[in-house]
Amino acid sequence: MTDNSICTGVPIEDLNKMREEFLAHDKHKLAQDMCHYHSIRDMTLSPRALLSINHVFNTKIEEAKPMTNQKSSGRCWIFACMNQLRLPFMEKYELAEFEFSQAYLFFWDKIERCNYLLDAFVDCARKGHVAGSRVVDYLLVQAIDDGGQWDMLVNLIVKHGVVPKIVYPDTISCEMSKHLGIVINAKMREYCKTLQEAVVKGVTDSDLKVLKKDMLKELYTILCIALGTPPATITWEYYNKNKVYQKVSNLTPAEFYKQYVQPCCDVTDMVCLVNDPRADNPYNQLYTVEYLGNVTDGRKVLYINQPVEQLKKMALAQLKDKKSVWFGCDVGKQFQAKQHGVLDLRTHDFKKVFGFEVQTLNKADRLIYRESLMTHAMLFTGVNVEGDKVDKWRVENSWGDEDGDKGYLVMSDDWFSEYVYEVVVNKKYLPAEILAILDQKPIVLPAWDPMGSLA
Repeated sequence: MTDNSICTGVPIEDLNKMREEFLAHDKHKLAQDMCHYHSIRDMTLSPRALLSINHVFNTKIEEAKPMTNQKSSGRCWIFACMNQLRLPFMEKYELAEFEFSQAYLFFWDKIERCNYLLDAFVDCARKGHVAGSRVVDYLLVQAIDDGGQWDMLVNLIVKHGVVPKIVYPDTISCEMSKHLGIVINAKMREYCKTLQEAVVKGVTDSDLKVLKKDMLKELYTILCIALGTPPATITWEYYNKNKVYQKVSNLTPAEFYKQYVQPCCDVTDMVCLVNDPRADNPYNQLYTVEYLGNVTDGRKVLYINQPVEQLKKMALAQLKDKKSVWFGCDVGKQFQAKQHGVLDLRTHDFKKVFGFEVQTLNKADRLIYRESLMTHAMLFTGVNVEGDKVDKWRVENSWGDEDGDKGYLVMSDDWFSEYVYEVVVNKKYLPAEILAILDQKPIVLPAWDPMGSLA
């Protein structure tokens, strides 16, 4: 008797033919030999394309020092925001070097987001969605992620304020956040089970609050041990550029923000524009994402969907006023960081190595088929305009000063079109018809939608 089970899968005759055809091409064998010693990223790199783009811009905001470094953490969204706030702050107070504490907002985001997610678990259970449902399983995959969105930053800053980094510096759990995340996620999944079982059993709201309070106390303990206890009040001593001693004392972080930082840059004046070209999500509509947030009953994450040219137009207007622009993108695509700091569609030529194109989907299809989504937040700090056309954008990253031009990247305008998904601009740069979209009732996208990804 013949066992036909061994004949399933790709037919052997097809595999033999593929092998013969592959070995018949010397170019394939050459590429194979080179890939034995070199990565695909290095093999596909196009030196000619790199020569066509450089780190020179005719509109540029003054550099702030030091160049920041998020290290092995997903805090880019916080770094980009703190870098944006420090530029006008340093100018007003005549500082040669300065950093706001990214760890401070990281702490408060963790505790607030844990509380937000505990409430989401209860809400899901009341709607009949428990573990095993798509929405709960999605929330549990990475219960407390490091990343975030602009409106989540606004929630944190308005409620908890900001502090100088010297007042609340990084710990190793900030710089290498993976292990802290493992601990918190383990506890959050435990709490999800407890809360959802309690809801199913009909536990009263007051008893649920007691359960939640005990859970948050444990989480607060974990965070204080790993990150340090956030200061209730701060004292900040510094020298300005003229070596004159200055002192700020006995202020809460919220008071420090309101008195010293908000007059330089008010985060509540900012609006998030996104480019989502999927046919089911029309432009000139307001969107939000289910269970995307960090502060219960706080500001919702809201997106005004616009064509990408509108994102460019508003970002350019703000840059021309010497104001930086926070943005979110898919940073891993066509990116040569270590050697050159270049984001450009031409930097990698896959066809020369494989004999055919690799990246063929358009922007809408990349979202639909999960080929692309927001993965990283950075800051536009310059632009190059030739006539009435932008050809490249200057980017302040938060990966230290070894990449690109001492930590700064250059992005081609074509790359912007394909892989930038959101920009945050001041309301004053928006025409009335776009600003009016904020008055709409937002369309709620499901929790697992790619526009709910965290930068």
